[in-house]
Amino acid sequence: MKNWILFLGTAVVVFLLALLAFNIFDRKNEAKFAYQPQVQLQGIEPRDSVWGENFPRQYQSYMKTKDTTFVSLINSGGTKDMLAADPDLVILWAGYAFSKEYNAPRGHAYAVNDVTKILRTGAPMKPGDGPMPSTCWTCKSPDVPRLMSEIGVTEFYSSKFSDFGSEIINPIGCADCHNPETMKLTITRPALIEAFEAMGKDINESSHQEMRSLVCAQCHVEYYFDKKKPDAEGANYLTFPWKDGMDVDNVEAYYDEIEFADWVNPLSKTPMLKAQHPDYEIYAQGVHAKRGVSCADCHMPYQTEGGQKFTNHHIGSPLSNVENSCFVCHREKVDDLISDVYERQRKVKEGTSTLQRQVAMSHIEAQKAWELGATEAQMKDIQMGIRHAQWRWDYSVASHGAAFHAPLETSRIVSSGMAIIQDTRLELARLLSSLGFNEPVPMPDFENKEALQEYVGWDIPADKASKAEFLEQVVPQWLKAGKEREAKMEVKTISSSN
Repeated sequence: MKNWILFLGTAVVVFLLALLAFNIFDRKNEAKFAYQPQVQLQGIEPRDSVWGENFPRQYQSYMKTKDTTFVSLINSGGTKDMLAADPDLVILWAGYAFSKEYNAPRGHAYAVNDVTKILRTGAPMKPGDGPMPSTCWTCKSPDVPRLMSEIGVTEFYSSKFSDFGSEIINPIGCADCHNPETMKLTITRPALIEAFEAMGKDINESSHQEMRSLVCAQCHVEYYFDKKKPDAEGANYLTFPWKDGMDVDNVEAYYDEIEFADWVNPLSKTPMLKAQHPDYEIYAQGVHAKRGVSCADCHMPYQTEGGQKFTNHHIGSPLSNVENSCFVCHREKVDDLISDVYERQRKVKEGTSTLQRQVAMSHIEAQKAWELGATEAQMKDIQMGIRHAQWRWDYSVASHGAAFHAPLETSRIVSSGMAIIQDTRLELARLLSSLGFNEPVPMPDFENKEALQEYVGWDIPADKASKAEFLEQVVPQWLKAGKEREAKMEVKTISSSN
């Protein structure tokens, strides 16, 4: 009897082992033939649909960046009017096109569409028109590295936004980050390579894990347009101000040294800095970066489908996919983990909201000082205080996810900005008193976006009318010309090329 039991037990074990071996063999075969290339990727192929022929899972997940339904505590995946949510911004950015229209960022699939429609880019009715340089396209499309390769980097930066409307029609995609021959992560924007060189580093020495953040750092960074670059003078040359370090203090000092300003606020007459989106810089100050966690680990987590492991290209908030993004390392309950993130965001938001109101009031008070006859010498230190305080506010809020990426550093930045603006407003009060004004300066309605836009001198209805004409008459021509050009681009199938 014991022998029969032993025999049957052995048979069951052998059967299970055979089943396991068959399953492993089947999975290996599936993996072997999972990504059989269908087309030959030639040069800088800007069309994601072509890449999708070879990498359908990645392509299908990327297409989900069109989904705008996810909403977190602070940000929204859809088009959210940030000026309506925080009208103070109209005063802070007075004289700068951001105070005309500023929306929450949507998914990568909307990159070209959104930058074309926003009031900030104007309404150019023909090539060469409009206030914006072609450099504003740089992070929006894989057509940009294609054009840089075809006409040259400096030549690209030397043109107008309207010059390339029919050339740049594909939103952020595969060719922005991948070498078409090896599929390895690659840097396609020269500004990041040049920034590493300015710091004495070689970006080619970066590890694969570092590259999983650096491909994001091509665009999710602070930058400015250098019009004085020695070998490209006059061009709006995209430059990262990292030469002396990439933290908020060193970048501020860099800009002050070269006397750079993005624009002059017409209320306080202050030469201002506009933080772009220093996501990589603030991420680098946080605990995740220090522990070797890359951007892709959280925003593009691995997932399994049909037995195949691949990187999910539905790039978005980790909070929309906590199980895949966070549970690789964390063991909290989903609700507890999200609650922790929201707590940090609430505290930082409280600080930034207070700071932005204080800075907005300082612009109005400085305007009053000028009206009463203040001199440039009297206003010099006050203007520098306004510049530095607003820079620190902007650096904190313009970085998507700063309160999560590095809450301690972000809080420090906000606190330092608060100290600066409090000292600045005290100096303003003393100056106003010396000019004979000893009462509170009258303030506009900080809760009314439209009233504030009129207050700073914008004619938004006229801008919207011009934009509507541009979108109706010019943009369809851009898209038609671009599609006709792409229709002539040959796509070689693997079978026909062999």
